[in-house]
Amino acid sequence: MTTHILLTGASRGIGAAIAAAFDADPGVRAACQSTRGALAADFADPAAPADLWARALDSLDGRIDVLVNNAGVFEDSPLDADHADWVAAWERTMRINLTASAELCRLAVRHWQQSGREGRIVNIASRAAYRGDSPAHWHYAASKAGMVGMTKTIARGYAREGILAFAICPGFTMTGMAEDYLESRGGDKLLADIPLGRVADPAEIATMARFCALEAPASMTGAVLDANGASYVR
Repeated sequence: MTTHILLTGASRGIGAAIAAAFDADPGVRAACQSTRGALAADFADPAAPADLWARALDSLDGRIDVLVNNAGVFEDSPLDADHADWVAAWERTMRINLTASAELCRLAVRHWQQSGREGRIVNIASRAAYRGDSPAHWHYAASKAGMVGMTKTIARGYAREGILAFAICPGFTMTGMAEDYLESRGGDKLLADIPLGRVADPAEIATMARFCALEAPASMTGAVLDANGASYVR
């Protein structure tokens, strides 16, 4: 049976690489959300996750087997910014990176419970969930730590129902966001902190996401997989 997958944040970088990995698999049918196209959704809008889920279900004939939450933003918010602006940036990042993902996870779990089917969730978090991030990115690190905690909770809560959950924590990955950040932090100095000597390629993260979505054994549920070139080991 074809595996039906909803993937968010598919327009570039890691998401585009994951979409390509699914597209190359004849056993997969993926509905890919981005900021443009048939499944466009802006997760800054509180109504967007539920609306996207409904449209994705419709496009996949009423069945979703795997949810991959990859959509997110990485925007700085300096500590010395105006207080209202700092709070607004925090709330926007939490809404897009964590709350929207949580809503989709809830809708997925309820979908599988009501249909009596098994399912899988793959959440793309970040090394920042464990190591933290720069002083201008409190909100980003907190949102990704929340995603990891949510993944573990889902795994523990619903494994007996055949509902599995995994998180992937990339370090720097060569996406548009990472390129800008590397430049802003002085690329060579930052790379010196990565024993591998380079940032990850999006295709590497896509390989991990595909494995979790389609092949990982059930006993792996709750696993958090690192991909950071040994820049943070735990």
